[in-house]
Amino acid sequence: MSDGYPAWLREVRTALSINSQVVLYGNVRDVFLLPAPHGWEPCDLQTGLHRVLADEGYRHLVVADAVAGLGVLPADPVTAKAAAEVVQHDNKPAWGPWKDKDGPLGPLSDVIERVAAADGQRSAVLIDFASRLMLDPAHLDPSEHAFFARCDRLSRVAYPKPVPEDPRPLYNPVIWAVNNERDLPVWLTAGNDDVRKIAVPLPEFGVRETAARWLANALAGYREADEDGRRELERRLAEQTQGMTLRGMMAIARLAARMRTPIGEIDEAVRCYRVGVHDNPWRASHLRDRMRDAAGTISSRVKGQREAIQRSVDILVRAVLGLSGAQAGGNASRPRGVLFFAGPTGVGKTELAKELTQQIFGDARAYTRFDMSEFSAEHSADRLIGAPPGYVGHDAGGELTNAVRQRPFSLLLFDEIEKANPRILDKFLQILDDGRLTDASGSTVYFSETVLVFTSNLGVTAEEYAIQAEADPLQPPFTREELEKRVRHAVEHHFVSVLNRPELLNRLGDNIVVFNFIDATTAEEIFDVLVAHVRERLRAEHGVDLRLADAVRLQLLEGATRNLGMGGRGIGSHLESALVNPLARELFRRDGAAGGEITVTGLRHADGIWQVSLA
Repeated sequence: MSDGYPAWLREVRTALSINSQVVLYGNVRDVFLLPAPHGWEPCDLQTGLHRVLADEGYRHLVVADAVAGLGVLPADPVTAKAAAEVVQHDNKPAWGPWKDKDGPLGPLSDVIERVAAADGQRSAVLIDFASRLMLDPAHLDPSEHAFFARCDRLSRVAYPKPVPEDPRPLYNPVIWAVNNERDLPVWLTAGNDDVRKIAVPLPEFGVRETAARWLANALAGYREADEDGRRELERRLAEQTQGMTLRGMMAIARLAARMRTPIGEIDEAVRCYRVGVHDNPWRASHLRDRMRDAAGTISSRVKGQREAIQRSVDILVRAVLGLSGAQAGGNASRPRGVLFFAGPTGVGKTELAKELTQQIFGDARAYTRFDMSEFSAEHSADRLIGAPPGYVGHDAGGELTNAVRQRPFSLLLFDEIEKANPRILDKFLQILDDGRLTDASGSTVYFSETVLVFTSNLGVTAEEYAIQAEADPLQPPFTREELEKRVRHAVEHHFVSVLNRPELLNRLGDNIVVFNFIDATTAEEIFDVLVAHVRERLRAEHGVDLRLADAVRLQLLEGATRNLGMGGRGIGSHLESALVNPLARELFRRDGAAGGEITVTGLRHADGIWQVSLA
């Protein structure tokens, strides 16, 4: 930074000779590090402006706060008296909240015009919190319109003037501080060369590194560390606070000092600040114990997907160790884990997501599922992050951002991602890159503690499976290598050629997990698991022990596995139609026949209806 001032303050200094009014927007509520005799000094926007103006010979800065009223910097009696002589109204100082019978903004207009027209001395007026001056900049009431009309005229008729002690012609500027440049009426700034709009950005890496160096003295172990240890801490703190304000960095430093966080674990203070939870479930010993046996445990429940299960567990082990994206450098704010499940329908993609949730959180239902077929329209992105201000439901927030805010440690399942609108997929770029998303209200939600699972049926459809399986219905139509190549090619083609989103495919990297087809052996295993579920439900609900005659079991198995193109869902659908429905009908007829043991001795299909014989 030249002369130590931020770029936006240097631009304000440049504008003093060419613009009568300046609009500051963006990160205006942050603190800013300005040079001081012994290092750096944190200053707010008002103080920063006053220092730059004072360097240019401005005696005072009149501050018109839309909430608190009028004040002056520097806050001393001599300066206040001099400022009062400039802005006095009806021979009375205009300090205090402004009021006028013709409207609340009339006296403020007088103050602005008096400051801008003052002769013989440099003065400036800052209209702070200007976003709060009106309810709606697009629909002004008469008094608001009159106020901004006067400001518009003033911007065009004011001119720069020298003063006795400084021959340079400079403006007595009007400076607006707003959250967003659209918080002022468009006609005030659009096409007006006398009004300069200056963005106040979030601190860049160099500024954050300087702030980290300034803040680190309060951290446990910093002063005792060697030079390399100190520089590493400063670098890590600057890297992990990407997209954050200096106020946020100061809060992290206070939190770390209070928790006595060792300098080598500063990321824990950053994580705690973001998600608001001190305990870190990813470091819990019971989670590591579960992950050691996760592959075997899941394989007993998700059949025929040994490669997919092992690949998914490897990615989650990496997440537990905090090594996701380690090769990319210090960005620890990305999601803990990202998985893209691809392959035929009904082979266990959603079921594996549930089992991974069980292993991580101890509850298979502790995930949030989004059916992406419901997000095929472009405007449905509002459901994820919330409707824009002014639209119905804008204060309700978004389904995705609300879910992560309420449960920062969670698994997010995005089912059938290929059915989502391409513009909605753009939201995931920010999540996968930076681990954060800003909702419609302007609040930032962090995804650094989440696991993201996408599922897709790209690759081989049920129709293609049926055609390929005609030659041998008991064998999968493709080898594992052929299937892997086919599915990966389909995923690449969809993202690159169909959606024109190669950057999203790039973010997924090597986390694409390809699922196998259901073969005959796996189909029988799934069949036995589903029949066991029926038995368990009957025992729990009615105290009935269900038995199947060998011939009935073989008949059900043959029917359920005749077409494996629909995978496990097809097996379950056949069992529901051929066994559960007629069995429920018979039990309903036997009113009060609870308890004991029943055996299905016969199974027949006539006139489109399945019937069972019970013994």
